[in-house]
Amino acid sequence: MELARITAQQVLILFVMILTGAVCFRSGLIKEDGKRVLSDILLYLIAPAMLIDSYMVEFDPATFHNLLMTFVLSGVLLLLGLAVSFIFTWKLKSPNIVILRFACTFSNAGYMGFPLIRALFGEEGILYASAFLTMFNLLLWTQGYVMTSGKARPREIAVSIASCPSIIVVVSGLLIYLLRIPVSEIIKSPISMIGDMNTPVSMIVIGLTIAGSDIRRLLKSRELGVVILLRLFVTPLIGALLFFVLGVHGMVPMIALILEACPCAAITTMFAIKFNHSQDLAAGSVVITTLLSIVTLPLYSLILSAMVG
Repeated sequence: MELARITAQQVLILFVMILTGAVCFRSGLIKEDGKRVLSDILLYLIAPAMLIDSYMVEFDPATFHNLLMTFVLSGVLLLLGLAVSFIFTWKLKSPNIVILRFACTFSNAGYMGFPLIRALFGEEGILYASAFLTMFNLLLWTQGYVMTSGKARPREIAVSIASCPSIIVVVSGLLIYLLRIPVSEIIKSPISMIGDMNTPVSMIVIGLTIAGSDIRRLLKSRELGVVILLRLFVTPLIGALLFFVLGVHGMVPMIALILEACPCAAITTMFAIKFNHSQDLAAGSVVITTLLSIVTLPLYSLILSAMVG
């Protein structure tokens, strides 16, 4: 119950920041070009700084064990999400089936999940969340890329993975953590301060995206209901049930489950544009599931407290 209360409080705080971004867009203070700039700064500077800062901690065997456990549990959950998206849409006849499955499979773990995890579990939580993001990106740039592009070129996939900022940063962070490389305070402090910008900037970007969307038009998509059902309810609940049956409890599985329960990934829209899929369904999936997650995430935390807490 306590986790659910804290989650509800933190989600409301995040929502205020999202609302701030929406007001900035509607008032003309930040325009479409500004949103693109903020997104790039978040992707290539702020988020990597936050991730690498999480590894600049003293090595601890128990923490390292939990980190390895997070890699395994995250991989299980992500593959479960992929399986659910295919199994539950197997007989669905739709010209938008590819982007629909993509939206159901990939959560907004980075933009929506990390701020929530930091608020709930602190810097140690971010360390474990980085393991989830690593597995997330590996699936995104392999299965996700092949699914949306229709191509399975090993070289292109390898280049995509190798050039992914999150993968590069996590590998660098792991080397710093495992080899116990000392980092000067002159370097560590700026990295930490830049990383602290992740929560407000990511929420503002989400607010800008929502404010720039036609909500009523997006709601007309019938396939959107399938995305909402699978992304926000079916996959998270099956994941929680699986961990409960396996007897997996504690902070690590809760972090992985909360990240998996987040709304559709923001990159869904980018992939739809890049590979000529339905932009309306992609944008609708991201916007509507983000709005609904304000209610579903606290409810899900309540369930997790009882099942794997």
